[in-house]
Amino acid sequence: MTLLNSFRRDVADKLKGKSILVTGGTGSFGHQFVRTVLERYDVRRLIIFSRDELKQYEMAREFPEDKYPAIRYFIGDVRDRERLMMAFRGVDIVIHAAALKHVTVAEYNPTECLRTNVWGAENVVWAALNNNVESVIALSTDKAVNPINLYGASKLAAEKVFVAANNLRGSSRTRFAVIRYGNVVGSRGSVVPLYQSMIKQGADHLPITDPRMTRFWITLQQGVDFVLSSYDLAQGGEIFVPKIPSMRMTELATCMAPTLPHKVIGIRPGEKLHEAMIAEEESRTAVELDDRYVIHPIMTFVKQDNIAGKAVPDGFRYASDTNDWWLDEGELLGMISRTLL
Repeated sequence: MTLLNSFRRDVADKLKGKSILVTGGTGSFGHQFVRTVLERYDVRRLIIFSRDELKQYEMAREFPEDKYPAIRYFIGDVRDRERLMMAFRGVDIVIHAAALKHVTVAEYNPTECLRTNVWGAENVVWAALNNNVESVIALSTDKAVNPINLYGASKLAAEKVFVAANNLRGSSRTRFAVIRYGNVVGSRGSVVPLYQSMIKQGADHLPITDPRMTRFWITLQQGVDFVLSSYDLAQGGEIFVPKIPSMRMTELATCMAPTLPHKVIGIRPGEKLHEAMIAEEESRTAVELDDRYVIHPIMTFVKQDNIAGKAVPDGFRYASDTNDWWLDEGELLGMISRTLL
């Protein structure tokens, strides 16, 4: 396996002339997605939907409408179904990236987490069906697998909402699929920019929650390419899981600051030692492709052809501690250098 595999597929013809909307479009993923689409594709409209006025203002300075005629900025919240109904008019493709994502914040504010991550998902489904949107691709997380925190549980519920939505579409053309992947190098709130900031400020150590901890890693650009390529493959109801490498958190800290000692601070509430992206129970409907796994829905009322692939072994589990692909120092530093922080 190689990190040069960015999951990129030729989707130019399928995106040409399309209207695309990104919920949470001012976040780390949304920002990279917008940059990628503007650089590569000839779309009719690219709508950034988010509730953060300041981030939209800053993004509009980088991607002004006079320079990029396809771009639109739309203030709104996925909690507001009527606003989504208005925003989705004439939209072909929705990339649903809006979410409350911080584990500890969700634990302290459970109702707010549910309103955004679960009810917001239902609102997106409702607005998409009623506007005859072509495709909805929803971003999920490895924390949705056997969740032990509310954030993961809310994303698992959201996955179920989007997968089941395919059975509600009737004569609508709308299809729904889910993307599930791991930690993104350089995204807001991730450990890499935290370590970079600490090193720059002259820290005398780097914090480690537990020396046994492992995580999956993917770059923002790989995440964007994986979403676009999964849109190309999706029939409706699938959960797409990329083949990506793992790394021990102690090794990550050592790669970034070889001379700094580590201080073990303990696992935070709701945090796992290792993350899984496919649970054993999901392996019954999972197939393997060259660069990804596809989990087909357990129950469907829509007749369609499943994506062909090699069935995974019975009891298969895809987890960061048992992964057969591990990052080395050069690969990690390469990922960091290619990430816009």
